[in-house]
Amino acid sequence: MTGPQDPIELLARALAQTAGLVDGVGAELAGHPTACRSWDVGRLISHLLHDLRQFTVRAEGGTPDWAEPFERVEDDWLHRFEAGAERLVAAWREAGDLDGVIELPDGRALPARFPVDQQTAEFAVHAWDLARATGQSTAGLDHEVAEASLAWGRGALRPEYRGSEEDGHAFGPEVAAAGDAPVYDRLAAFFGRDPGAAG
Repeated sequence: MTGPQDPIELLARALAQTAGLVDGVGAELAGHPTACRSWDVGRLISHLLHDLRQFTVRAEGGTPDWAEPFERVEDDWLHRFEAGAERLVAAWREAGDLDGVIELPDGRALPARFPVDQQTAEFAVHAWDLARATGQSTAGLDHEVAEASLAWGRGALRPEYRGSEEDGHAFGPEVAAAGDAPVYDRLAAFFGRDPGAAG
């Protein structure tokens, strides 16, 4: 599969723009709050680094342990992120055909590209989180990545996955956003962020 909708290419683009945002974060911003209320900027970046490792396990055919806690990383963010991103993309390139379907233990079938699209959405949403928390613009971010992530989310994010952070939910209720709002604001709003809130 090639072209702009190649799922691995979209993931690589999502990772590249997130790396650019990480590069724009100085250590003095580590304690700034983010839209993920329990995380400051340093913890958000640490989460992204943890995601890279866990997603690579998945790409290599393993089962990530999502209950595993992640440690806070205080330095060398960009180098760590770029190295992890390179490993993740390489693992998906080695994984083989993503045009088919995968069978789940409960009997459901999903497109083989589903986990790649999920990972792209994860990094697209957190790119917005990181940009908003550190005063960086989202205007130059990749619109195709955001549109693909929004389309994936609309098909995959079930109502039962939403709720309060205190109750252990990763996604809050969808926030209303104007149809002509910037695509990254619409993406953030769908995933429970409030683009109208103070950054």
